Amino acid sequence: MKRPHRVLFVCIGNSCRSQMAEAYARVHGRGVIEPASAGVYPALQVAPDTLRAMAEKEIDLKSQFPKSIEHMDLSKFDLVVDMSGGLMDPIRKPRVLVWDVRDPIMLEYAEHREVRDQIEGLVKDLIRETGRKQRRMRVLGLKL
Repeated sequence: MKRPHRVLFVCIGNSCRSQMAEAYARVHGRGVIEPASAGVYPALQVAPDTLRAMAEKEIDLKSQFPKSIEHMDLSKFDLVVDMSGGLMDPIRKPRVLVWDVRDPIMLEYAEHREVRDQIEGLVKDLIRETGRKQRRMRVLGLKL
């Protein structure tokens, strides 16, 4: 049986972008991606507009809370997605993918929703690409 690709989504506060990405990966990537999220400088709570925007998509984040990347064992992840456009110091393992996504924390609610929808598209693309790679590896008989 294949192992899901372990992905850590990282942003500044783990209050908006990375929380949304983790939630979308859980909803859309079951069996393909095993997501987590963290922040470089974690906030005290998930942003209220993030809770509201995700609730519109019927995704409840009320039990989520910001976590620090310092408490994450990066060696357990296959990929880190830096959602802050290159904020993280270069690391060798795991591979780092940079997404330049606006931080919605200070944006108007309509713009917060636009960021939410952008993140959903990026996560779906990542899931499709990861699924294709997993299928190719299985066909070639390579270990996942």
